[in-house]
Amino acid sequence: MSSPSNPQAVREEDVSLLTRAFAAPPHTDRTPIQRDRERIVQARAFRRLAGKTQVFTSRASDHFRSRLTHTIEVAQIARAVADALDLNEDLAEALALVHDIGHPPFGHAGERALNRCLERHHLRFDHNLHALRIVEHFEQRYAAHRGLNLTLAVREGIIKHSRDYTASTHPELSAYFLDQCPPLEAQIIDLTDEIAYLTADLDDGVESGLLQIAHIRQHVQILARCFAQVERLHPGVEERFLFHEALQRMQNVLTSDLIETTRRNLQAHNLRTLDEIRHHPHRLATFSPEVEAERQQEKRYLQHTLYSCPELELEHDKAEEVVTELFAFWTAYPDELPEGYMEEIAAEGLPRVVADYIAGMTDAYILLQYAQVKRIPKFLRA
Repeated sequence: MSSPSNPQAVREEDVSLLTRAFAAPPHTDRTPIQRDRERIVQARAFRRLAGKTQVFTSRASDHFRSRLTHTIEVAQIARAVADALDLNEDLAEALALVHDIGHPPFGHAGERALNRCLERHHLRFDHNLHALRIVEHFEQRYAAHRGLNLTLAVREGIIKHSRDYTASTHPELSAYFLDQCPPLEAQIIDLTDEIAYLTADLDDGVESGLLQIAHIRQHVQILARCFAQVERLHPGVEERFLFHEALQRMQNVLTSDLIETTRRNLQAHNLRTLDEIRHHPHRLATFSPEVEAERQQEKRYLQHTLYSCPELELEHDKAEEVVTELFAFWTAYPDELPEGYMEEIAAEGLPRVVADYIAGMTDAYILLQYAQVKRIPKFLRA
């Protein structure tokens, strides 16, 4: 697809946003953002998303989402929203594809454990900032430089799609317009991420047996409304088929509301250009108050009923144990790290390098490492 003509979007005319850290010759058939998208999907870190937890770790099913399948679903929704708003679809898709690339194994449980480990060394783990480190430093696919050499537009979106950073706390990010809102293509990513997982986690929760359709209908208003609509159209059809179609309707409701509310926000503030959007004091991509209330209700339901249920808490406890013990072992015995890490330790410090090493692992690989390390006699002394 060629660059959009809409002045609210990131276009090829926005030369500063399409710059790279290292010069790269233009391509006759692809835009800079399209090339970024290809670099992302060819990255090793992107492939590893297939082996990283979305919600479930040990419960056996080929149907549960992984980080990779979740990412594909987010990209699908993000591209549809960008198309409806006449934004840069390629940029929205690239940001969706890269938005979870910085997550460690075991989902949020692994991230919490890694962050606690680093806090003891007065550091933090932030998956957005780790994603930036991946694309700027860890990926090595070019002879002349490290990193994927992505455009500034994509790198800015990586760190700013879901939160804002300040120059006072993160001076190292000063090149990313911290005093400005991100483009709309980045603003929609966090919300399309939520649309995807709010739908998928209900689906996977029922598939796992931890959630019951009747219970969801009693406590999740937006799903109950969509289910009732489907039930009226298809009386007598088996509940699970009605549920699947209701989930699709719910996703469509959330997506359409995001599109229409964002469009109304732009019109209400008479924002016609990317520069005006950037200098607006607040983000423009939002849900309507009514749908936002329903979204929050569902998030609370999933938190209380699924994410913190006893069965998953056992998985989370095991995940945090694995991450914590491996971090302690490698910080006590850095000589047990793979070859080539000494140079990184000299530059970044041992705790950060150990965290980087762990964060890059898939669920299966970290469990393999844990089993191997447990057989080392000095592990018990770490």
